[in-house]
Amino acid sequence: MLKFQLVTLSGTKSSNDVHEVLLPTPQGQIAVFEYHSPLVSIASTGVIKVRVKAGDPDDFMDIYATNGGVIEIADNTVRVLVDEADAPEEISEQEAKKAHEEAKNLLKDAKDQISLAHAQTMLDRTSVRLKVAELKNRRKRR
Repeated sequence: MLKFQLVTLSGTKSSNDVHEVLLPTPQGQIAVFEYHSPLVSIASTGVIKVRVKAGDPDDFMDIYATNGGVIEIADNTVRVLVDEADAPEEISEQEAKKAHEEAKNLLKDAKDQISLAHAQTMLDRTSVRLKVAELKNRRKRR
């Protein structure tokens, strides 16, 4: 088994023995299994997926929306340090849709590079939260 730790500014979000962790990185999604080579990487804004047991189907994976951070893999432990991570039950789909629309409007109305960068960051973040909220409705319950 592989030890998975998801740590946010407010504390440890998850600390479990798992089979597989899928992580968003600037180079694309990576899959981490037991005995993975040591690695330090940036975590991109995206969805972290965790398969607890080897035979669990994708619908049973734990998922978290994250806004980026740092990934450390060493000694059969995956440690992801992020400012925040939201599980599906912590996200209201209706609020996520509203925030996503607001971010689209910010992007459309951006007048300079700073406003554009801020709006794009907000759009990326709200897109991931909305995706996780929508996945919540399609997931099978354990």
